[in-house]
Amino acid sequence: MTNAVTSHPQPTALITGASRGLGAAIARELAPTHDLLLGARSVDALRDIMKELPDATGWPVDLTDYPAVADATAPIQRLDVLVHSAGVADLNSIAESTVDQWRNTLEANLIAVAELTRQLLPALRAANGHVVLINSGAGLRANAGWASYAASKFGLRAFGDALRLEEPALRVTSIHPGRIDTDMQREIIAHEGREYRPEQFLRAETVAGAVRNAVETPRDAHPTEIVLRPNPS
Repeated sequence: MTNAVTSHPQPTALITGASRGLGAAIARELAPTHDLLLGARSVDALRDIMKELPDATGWPVDLTDYPAVADATAPIQRLDVLVHSAGVADLNSIAESTVDQWRNTLEANLIAVAELTRQLLPALRAANGHVVLINSGAGLRANAGWASYAASKFGLRAFGDALRLEEPALRVTSIHPGRIDTDMQREIIAHEGREYRPEQFLRAETVAGAVRNAVETPRDAHPTEIVLRPNPS
């Protein structure tokens, strides 16, 4: 007599901003253990990461196009992990910033996150899922020249805190990394007029590993906040 073995499908993870940088690093970390939905603005943006992770499914949608988001989320009935990695960093002083800059930053970094999460709540509830918010050190402390970005990240932290209380069956983790060695960071350093030295920053793989560790934390624990700071060599 033999025992039948029941195969269990892998959990599913949706990662926004997965085409490059930290989002792509998170996709690589979760690929061995999850069925992946990789989010980006367009099919073209996903081309390289899809070649690297051919078993993943592309999920191209502009996250600020809310009717398109509703259409793209409708087929998702169950979601174990939602990683919000997409975002923008458009920096300027308060005196030199514009209404459009504030609006675009808050739209991309906060409002779009809230709406995507809202649309996916039924799927997350079905899986007792895990929402991971890629925040920033700027979500804990605001610096000069970073007002609109920090405001969006402070707001993102508040959103995570409220979601954690409103949806007790879900786990909600805010990740607060310091500066990460990515293309976005190169643009920020160029804006600041400084020499780019990658050894001063966190590696994307290190932050992605922290995301994986949070997701893999046993269910008796709730990793609510993780703060990572660069340890320059």
